[in-house]
Formats: sequence, structure tokens, C-alpha cells
Amino acid sequence: MNKKLTRILKISIPLLLGIFLIWYSLESSTPQERENLWQSIREANKFWILVSFLLGTLSHISRAYRWKYMLEPMGYSSSLSNRFMAVMAAYLANFGIPRSGEVLRAVTLTTYEDVPFEKGFGTIISERVADLLILMLIIGLALIFQTNDLLAYLHNQNINPLFTFFIFLGLVGIAILGLNLIRRSNWLPFKKIKELAKGLLDGMKSILKMRQKWAFILHTIFIWTAYLIMFFVIKLSIPETTDTPIGIIMAAFVVGSFAVSATNGGIGVYPLAVGGVLMFFGVEKHGAEAFGWISWATQTAVVLLFGGLSFIFLPLLNNRK
Repeated sequence: MNKKLTRILKISIPLLLGIFLIWYSLESSTPQERENLWQSIREANKFWILVSFLLGTLSHISRAYRWKYMLEPMGYSSSLSNRFMAVMAAYLANFGIPRSGEVLRAVTLTTYEDVPFEKGFGTIISERVADLLILMLIIGLALIFQTNDLLAYLHNQNINPLFTFFIFLGLVGIAILGLNLIRRSNWLPFKKIKELAKGLLDGMKSILKMRQKWAFILHTIFIWTAYLIMFFVIKLSIPETTDTPIGIIMAAFVVGSFAVSATNGGIGVYPLAVGGVLMFFGVEKHGAEAFGWISWATQTAVVLLFGGLSFIFLPLLNNRK
């Protein structure tokens, strides 16, 4: 299979999967269920949707601001506007090519702020590690709040968390073996990989050299608190979910966090996954699905608006570069 066809398939398959899931969800519903869903979306309280939109925007600004704490130890400075536009352009790129955003984000800073790609990309990896730790904490809290029901949901969906954990450990083991092989080899391609890896490692280690560690930690907490609250307030916009306990909302948030990477921008998968969790815990179908769609649409609107503007204004505001 040639490389061009492989790239096309990597882009099109997740997108087609998302479109299929949307079609299947609507096709498998009765006309009355579809009408109830549209009614719930139409009648949702717009004030809370706006609050969610603003919180999403603030979280992205905070992420862009936090990035400077990892760049400074390596001697690089950059403008907040360029970092913010790089972040938003990266999120928008993920709608076209899943997981391409991190690369584009590093490339953007290389282009407009002269930060070497491998070092910028290394800081993004470190940032993802910090975010993963917070997500693990949220998963832990969700388990504490809703242990029995969440385990029952996973069992009902034939998902074995222990099996997933062992797969993760296996992948980590394979990665370590591969890195050791590359480190000991003198083969020219491996030498180039080692040079790239050294730059990545410098970027990743910047998190340990930060002068303002507490500021970085506070921004990380704010980012994820904003994520949670922007998700939580959507429940206030729909009558069927207003009284839903926080433990159930957190469980839906966790599932949505993993579902968003399954297709381009979570299209199709995210609303169905979030709605499925809420329905499992007893929320009416149209209210649960409306929650999933409104939550996804609000997050997507933030990315489409600011990501689109970023692609336009990055070259305009940096025309001298």
C-alpha cells in the first residue's frame, strides 16, 4: 500500500466512522425520539451554553500562557498571541488529521518564534504527561463517587480496565526496548533518531527546570477545572439533566475525554459516548443525547472560531517573519 493511500485512509476512516455513527444513531431512533432530541437541543438554556463556551476559551488561553514556563528554561521567549494561535490551530488541525495538531503546534512556534521543532515538541509531550496525571486524578475521583455504577457500565460495555492497563504496560515495555536498541546502535538512521530524541528530551526535561513550578501547577489545575465546569454547566441547560449527581457527570466526562480522540474531533463518537453513560445511569434518552451533542458542539465551536481565526491571523500578524 503506497504512502499516499495510507495517509488518505488515516484521515478518512475516522471521519467516515464518525459520520456513520451519527447516521446510525438517528436511523435507529424512532421519529418521536428524534423529535424529543431536537426539542431538547432547541430549548436548552443558552446562558449556560455561553458560560461553557467562555470557560472553554479561558482554558485554552491558560494552556497557551502555561506553555511559556516550559520554553523559558531553554532560553526561548515567545508572545502569548502566537502561543494561543498555535494551540488553537493545532486543535483545529485535529479535525482534519487526528493527532496532527501537536506536530503543527511545534512547527508553528518554530516558524514564528524560532524555537527548534524537537525542543518545542518535547515541551508539548511534557505538557501531555502533566495533563494525563490530572486526568488520572479525575478518573480516581469519578471511581470514588460512582464506583459500583461505573464498574457496572464498563462490564456492560465489555470493557476490562485491567486488560487495558496491561496493554499500556506492554506498549511501554516495547518502547523501552526499542529506545535501548536505538541508543546502542551506530547505524546512521538511528544516529539521526538519537539527535532528534536528544532535542525532545531537552524539551521534556524543561518541566523539571522551571523557575515558576507553582504557576505551572496552578495553570494546569485551572485548565482542567475549567474543562470540568464547562462540561458540568451543560447539565444546567437541559431540564432532564439538571438534577444529575456530580459523580455521574464526572463519569461521563471521563468517557468523553477518551472518546474525543476516536474520530476527527470526536465527531459522532463523543456525543454518543457521553449520552450513553448518562442513559446508563437513568437519564432520559433525549436529554442524555442532547447533553452529549450540546457539550460537543460547544467545545467544537470554540475550536472552529478561534482555530479558524488563528490560521488567518498567524501569517498576517507575523508577516515580517
